[in-house]
Amino acid sequence: MNLLAWIVLGLLAGAIAKAIYPGYQGGNILATIVLGIIGAVIGGSLVHLLQTGTLAITSATFSIPGLFVAVLGAIIAIFLYNQFTRRAY
Repeated sequence: MNLLAWIVLGLLAGAIAKAIYPGYQGGNILATIVLGIIGAVIGGSLVHLLQTGTLAITSATFSIPGLFVAVLGAIIAIFLYNQFTRRAY
């Protein structure tokens, strides 16, 4: 996938994941794109693991199912980020 497709997929997946995930997620548009790209890699790797039984670092493709997988991966990334940065009050 070329760089422009990564950016577009990242923006769409990150924005949808931020809209779905409950609570406040800070960050600007660049953070949303990075979140979506990380989500595409997480989702693509999980799908590859489920399909083949081997773990490989791959990303979701630029398609409707790929967007769905990238959104799921971005939701996982938001969850993990919140777990590691949670503050004790």
